[in-house]
Amino acid sequence: MKLWSILGNSQKLDGGAMFGNAPRAMWSKWAPPDEHNRIDLACRALLASPLAGKTVLFETGIGAFFEPKLRERYGVVEQRHVLVDSLAQAGFAPADIDVVVLSHLHFDHAGGLLAPWAEGEAPRLLFPNAHYLIGREHYERARHPHPRDRASFIPELPALLEATGRLELVEGEHSRLLGETVRFHYSHGHTPGLMLAEIVGPETLDGQAHGGVVFCADLIPGRPWVHVPITMGYDRNAELLIDEKRAFLSDKLERNVHLFFTHDPGCALAQVVRDDKGKFGTAHEVAELQARALAA
Repeated sequence: MKLWSILGNSQKLDGGAMFGNAPRAMWSKWAPPDEHNRIDLACRALLASPLAGKTVLFETGIGAFFEPKLRERYGVVEQRHVLVDSLAQAGFAPADIDVVVLSHLHFDHAGGLLAPWAEGEAPRLLFPNAHYLIGREHYERARHPHPRDRASFIPELPALLEATGRLELVEGEHSRLLGETVRFHYSHGHTPGLMLAEIVGPETLDGQAHGGVVFCADLIPGRPWVHVPITMGYDRNAELLIDEKRAFLSDKLERNVHLFFTHDPGCALAQVVRDDKGKFGTAHEVAELQARALAA
């Protein structure tokens, strides 16, 4: 099996919102803001093939589905659908994708499912052969959002996914489609039922899988958020998220599971480390993956 990091459309969002409880004097060293206080963010997907005999795409980024006014409001940089171009560079087309795994349905993680915006055209899905995996609890949130996060969802998306007949709502650690090749972890501090997909590593010690890769989604958007106290203003429950993150990182450190970041503009993959004071950090950082073996 090989892994690719697949860049989608990039964003510029307010740094204060992205770093929530951290003062600008601190976060501006990690992510220098522009004149509008916005920082650069990637929307990076992970492609694995063959995984359980399938070509699997973990997330799709924000895509190009927004009309021009909303594209500007939400800081989407490129007008074209960058994810499609990045897939082509890796040798794949949307029709080649067998499974799309979605941590959650906020538009910056699921908007890439849709074809680019065009005047007078209704939203339509871009991956004609794909099955879609989403956590059941989060899917219910997307269908019935809270007023606080209603604007983060694409209203038409659940119906489009259901109409394919290829939607699997996941409960528990494993899905029907991918079996034991992918283990799912769940978090509730950012959004209810956030589903974190771990591609299970090749080593087994004491009954535990070691050496895999986990898609961190919005539990840990990038390297600065590995520091446990750092949360986003977009998180629904910062204290819960901090507790979840501490347990998550401890587990990945113990089992040598590498972290895959979706929003870090400079790093796709990193190893978890912890210093003698107990502070988590990263090492062996990799900017991009190009047909990289899982065990490499």
